Amino acid sequence: MDRFTSTIFVLQIEMKYTFIKSSTDWKMCPEPDKPEVAFIGRSNVGKSSLINALLKSKGAAKISSTPGKTQVINHFLIEDIWYMVDLPGYGYARVSQTERVKWEKMVKNYLTNRKNLVYLMVLIDSRIPPQKSDLEFLQFAGKNGIPFILIFTKADKQSTAKTKNTIQEFTNAMLETWEALPPIITTSAQTGLGREEVLDAIVQGLESFELHAEN
Repeated sequence: MDRFTSTIFVLQIEMKYTFIKSSTDWKMCPEPDKPEVAFIGRSNVGKSSLINALLKSKGAAKISSTPGKTQVINHFLIEDIWYMVDLPGYGYARVSQTERVKWEKMVKNYLTNRKNLVYLMVLIDSRIPPQKSDLEFLQFAGKNGIPFILIFTKADKQSTAKTKNTIQEFTNAMLETWEALPPIITTSAQTGLGREEVLDAIVQGLESFELHAEN
């Protein structure tokens, strides 16, 4: 069992994470000496709940009833091996235009400059139809060569059939401009649905990153 596979195995039964720092600029982030996986999505998509579910923690990522609470780049060190990054959400209308522009610039600069970024986990609410802000963000990621995985959240809030229909609508919208679809995982922070699949995807990315780093 290699060190990354071992890390995921440990995460499945216990957790060892350390909050490192919050940054308002990518240049303030920790040294890029470890691979990292970032999480992003529209405000109120359930990002904090999913991060806490992955870590089996109730308070690693702060959960708030106020969408848009995450306003900085938060780094967590997992098993002293890799970083989990909690990014500010997008698409929340109840902040000023100035704030939205500032957050957008901060996030996009981070995504296009962090050479140790393994995957970007883009969270999509499985209960709602395709949103323009989600599709536009994915276009940005694709044009900039940012590897991402689609994580559909809150699957426990509706029937399996409705979730499948929403995902189908979303992928149909993507295929209007995309030639192929990215990996897709359906999750629920409440029931644990998809947790193992997300962790498996992460460890595959970490192993690939290490392989490329050695060559």
